[in-house]
Amino acid sequence: MTDFTYAVDADGVATITWDVAAKSMNVMSMTGFAELDGHIDAALADPAVKGVIVTSGKKDFAGGMDLNVIAQMREGGAQAIFDGVMQMHGVLRKIERAGMDAKTLKGGKPIVAALPGTALGIGLELPLACHRIIAADNPKAKIGLPEIMVGIFPGGGGTTRVSRKLGAMAAAPFLLEGKLSDPKSAQKAGLIDEVVAPDELLARAKEWVLSAKDADLVKPWDAKGWKMPGGAPYHPAGFMTFVGASAMVNGKTQGVYPAAKALLSAVYEGALVPFDTALKIEARWFTHVLLNPSSNAMIRSLFINKEALEKGANRPAVPDQTVRKLGVLGAGMMGAGIAYVAALAGIEVVLIDAAQEAADRGRAHSESLLDKGMKRGKVTAEKKAEVLGRIAATTDYAALSGCDLIVEAVFEDPGVKAGVTQKAEAVIPADAVFATNTSTLPISDLARASARPGQFIGIHFFSPVDKMNLVEIIRGKETGDVAVAKALDFVRQIRKTPIVVNDARFFYANRCIIPYINEGIRMVAEGVEPALVENAAKLVGMPLGPLQLVDETSIDLGVKIAKATKAAMGADYPDEAVDAVLFAMADKGRLGRKSNAGFYAYDDKGGRLGLWEGLPQDYPTRSDQPELTEVQHRLLFAQVLEAVRALEAGVLTDIREGDVGAILGWGFAPWSGGPFSWLDILGAARAVEICDDLTARHGKRFEPPALLREMAAQGQSFYGRFAPDKARAA
Repeated sequence: MTDFTYAVDADGVATITWDVAAKSMNVMSMTGFAELDGHIDAALADPAVKGVIVTSGKKDFAGGMDLNVIAQMREGGAQAIFDGVMQMHGVLRKIERAGMDAKTLKGGKPIVAALPGTALGIGLELPLACHRIIAADNPKAKIGLPEIMVGIFPGGGGTTRVSRKLGAMAAAPFLLEGKLSDPKSAQKAGLIDEVVAPDELLARAKEWVLSAKDADLVKPWDAKGWKMPGGAPYHPAGFMTFVGASAMVNGKTQGVYPAAKALLSAVYEGALVPFDTALKIEARWFTHVLLNPSSNAMIRSLFINKEALEKGANRPAVPDQTVRKLGVLGAGMMGAGIAYVAALAGIEVVLIDAAQEAADRGRAHSESLLDKGMKRGKVTAEKKAEVLGRIAATTDYAALSGCDLIVEAVFEDPGVKAGVTQKAEAVIPADAVFATNTSTLPISDLARASARPGQFIGIHFFSPVDKMNLVEIIRGKETGDVAVAKALDFVRQIRKTPIVVNDARFFYANRCIIPYINEGIRMVAEGVEPALVENAAKLVGMPLGPLQLVDETSIDLGVKIAKATKAAMGADYPDEAVDAVLFAMADKGRLGRKSNAGFYAYDDKGGRLGLWEGLPQDYPTRSDQPELTEVQHRLLFAQVLEAVRALEAGVLTDIREGDVGAILGWGFAPWSGGPFSWLDILGAARAVEICDDLTARHGKRFEPPALLREMAAQGQSFYGRFAPDKARAA
């Protein structure tokens, strides 16, 4: 098996074709790099070869580096990582110099990258080393360097080449934000050189190779007198650029993402030295980041674990359960969103509501989303008609005949849900699966309304459905394997990430996020500065502070959940102090963003202006404010202790789902890799020490679970004890 093939045509043009066997998308491995290196050597040594085309045998060029390889590189330590990265730099630099004379910069062989589709990570860094990049006009293709999104940065020369090609400021969105572009946008930005019709790609690449001159092969940074676009750090303009870039990085990352700071350091230091030295600097910073536990955790959760879950790591061994016809009960924002993502994925949808007007409004939601896509050039008129044609909006339950999956998304009222369950089951096939979309109501209780509880399951979508990538699948006490497989296969079809949890109050996501919100509100009631609460959360990597989050989800929803929880828990209910604030806000009509009034003040258009000035009047701030770290510990442990309790109680059965679900579901500090990864970085013993202190000063809600104490005593980590292979063995 080979990753690259090599052929020379009658005109002396060599074509190196990247086509990794048994993979739908090319990914680079160290073996692949060695093969590529050998083919480049062959082309440069063969006098009959006039130039080289590097292309793909697949519809896309490449998805990047195999991050499993990067994870393995870490095991060899700093020197092994650095040596491996420099080996890659050596191959790419060989392509860039292409056999030219080191002094005259003449005599090299032209090498062109011909990209049929998506080119990400090393899939763009390799073309950046070539002398010209030509892409097919494929609007679906994505071109960019997304490494920063999984806790590393472009370490295959991409950081150095893109910053020198575009200048530090213009390169920032591609390097620091992982911005992806379609081919025409990438050409406009200066990332690639040319966009041609797909059927002309290889012909145009060959034409360029045969007509290229010596000057066409010399990269700007290798030419005499080259100056960095926008100015080097010691130039007045460059100085301002790097000051601005540093401020931007810290503003966006709050200083908790090590990869972003390392990337900026590599760009800054690299701009002060010759190109080959800059590559060494990039390799050193990449090594530094790869050894950071945050990088390890992010790669594991956001790539390896996420990919495993999407491929069905915990799917029961039953036959394929692909959904062919979906029924959605309830055409509100949630039901309408579910109908949209299903229709977009090619599934026929019946959207039902009590009134035709409401059903039509739900279908119109899909139309508005498609219209936005058309304005951005992402959706064609034909695509819009095709998607809308899959959605039938009606009040007639008889239309559900033939549906193999029903998703109920009506009000969070057990009586209403029971009614629609029975009406649907009267007409759907005997083997259809019925799913309830609920965020709080126990699945096993709702299943009592079903005549077939073995085919009843929870599928909890997050709002807005079209943007949120996580779907929480809840197995009730009687839910069977086929229903679980059906839900997982459906989530795969709509291209989202599933986690499977067992039934319990609030399931997993809300079980963890509600204490986070409550802890923030509790601190306001105690007299902690609201700004300290919000900024402490953001400075530890949470995307929203707890007060902003409750405003976004609505304060009256919080009141409703609090009342229901108190009714269920009785004397054990722990959040009276929180309710005093929450209920008072609701009584004032401050219901959050939807009412333009909540913990924050808003303008007439719903724009957030800042924290509400009336908060200190109702909840006077103390003169002795707590330390930032204490506030952060309260906010983080409010969440992670619930995650541990969920694992301890068997609600979670796989820590991978706990970590991935936390990041994708409510944005738990992505730099940490998730609650269990964060506890592993911190160490169980240190976590128990902090929790004991918090318990003594703030109450038993911070009492470490028995599992955490046991792990601390035995010196264990969560991934050491509960890694999937060990979990299966147990």
